[in-house]
Amino acid sequence: MNIPDDPFFAMLMRSLQARAGETLQRRLYSTLREAIMQGQLQAQSWLPGSRVMAQRLSISRNTVNAALEQLAMEGYLHRDRRGSRVTALPQPQNRDCPAFSAAALSSRLQSLPPVLPRDTPPLLFAPGTPALNYFPLPLWRRLLDGVLREEGSRLLGYGDSAGEWPLRVAIARHLALSRGIDCDARQIVITEGALEGVNLCTQLLSEPGQTAWVEEPGYFGARSAFSAAGLRLEGVPVDEEGMNIDCDLATPTLIFTSPSHQYPTGSVLSASRRLALLAFARQQGAWIVEDDYDSEFRFSGEPIPAMRGMVSNAPVVYLGTFSKTLFPSLRIGFMVLPSALVESAQPAIRALLRGGHRAEQRALARFIEEGHYARHLASMRRLYRKRQSQLHEALAQELTVAHSVMAGEGGLHLTVAINGVDDVALVRLAHAHQIAPSALSSFYLNRQHARTGLVLGYGNTSASQFATAIRTLQRLIEQLQNGSG
Repeated sequence: MNIPDDPFFAMLMRSLQARAGETLQRRLYSTLREAIMQGQLQAQSWLPGSRVMAQRLSISRNTVNAALEQLAMEGYLHRDRRGSRVTALPQPQNRDCPAFSAAALSSRLQSLPPVLPRDTPPLLFAPGTPALNYFPLPLWRRLLDGVLREEGSRLLGYGDSAGEWPLRVAIARHLALSRGIDCDARQIVITEGALEGVNLCTQLLSEPGQTAWVEEPGYFGARSAFSAAGLRLEGVPVDEEGMNIDCDLATPTLIFTSPSHQYPTGSVLSASRRLALLAFARQQGAWIVEDDYDSEFRFSGEPIPAMRGMVSNAPVVYLGTFSKTLFPSLRIGFMVLPSALVESAQPAIRALLRGGHRAEQRALARFIEEGHYARHLASMRRLYRKRQSQLHEALAQELTVAHSVMAGEGGLHLTVAINGVDDVALVRLAHAHQIAPSALSSFYLNRQHARTGLVLGYGNTSASQFATAIRTLQRLIEQLQNGSG
């Protein structure tokens, strides 16, 4: 069956004129495809020849043939020496079917903790962001250019799933000097930040339905990873000595902890509790995931040694990240596997990870090996010590509501506990004023027993902005307390 010429070309001309802004080929393709999908061009009917279509539409025959070939390749037309015929397509039973309602996620994902979008550039008091304007960008650019100049196209392939060997060697040396961790480069796996390390630990060391212990309050990234993997979560209370395992909870498979600077309270896991936790994990056949996210920034005394280095053959997977020490978008973290896991984990690592960011990893290796990393850490440690002291002063002067300050020995944040405030609503109001602290209650697994307050990140917030921002927070707290928020 041939399509009548006049109605066909009238339809084409109207549609082509209405689709201004696209190439002729794209306009013709889209018009014919839409007509076929809507049933305007009946199945098995023959289109006019390409020469006729080109003449009637006053366009190139090559343009017509290109559009027809694309439609034939996608299965809308069948083309042979006789011409182009419309393919018979299945028609929907009901063209007027209602729009989709909101799709339900899996039950595992419905329990994920709420996380606010990250703003670019970061807003005032956003936790977890270092002083980005202090990063030595010209030096980094020079190192990266040098890597690309010397290695070139050799770095364009996937690379080793566990990461670039020079970076793994550099990290092993750095950990031996700074964190008391004796490991070799084969034990190190490069990840896309610490969170991917948590995900990988979950995949390597647990099964759905098993139990994971998390700190209460604690890092919601770990909670998200464990929940998404189908693990049951048990919150272990945190006090001034850190995680307190002297409680009646289901036996865990994984135990997540940040012993050197607990997030968000800032407590340090005491030596006795560290040894007790290590002994408990070994006795129960559990694995400890040690998150060492910002221990490089301790302001008094020596850095707290990593728990992994306290006993030999500790059942600990150590996680580190460069997001806090350098810049977040670098997306380079690492994990240190116990020697017992190195060989058995290799097939899974090759299956789950793909080597990438090779130039950045090699540039970072040079950054560490040439001493730039140590100098940058020392400089940032001085800056953050000063900013933390200034934030303490600003809080004492400007925050008149009753409060207590935690997390005061290092890192990039202070936690301010404020009883009786709707901290989630407070954070929402603050965001409208370009201030982005986190709500303390959001770090709790059990929100009914959660403390309320604010987690204030000072890493990327200038001290000159502290007083004004805190006065704004004080005003917003008063609004909420008066019921006008």
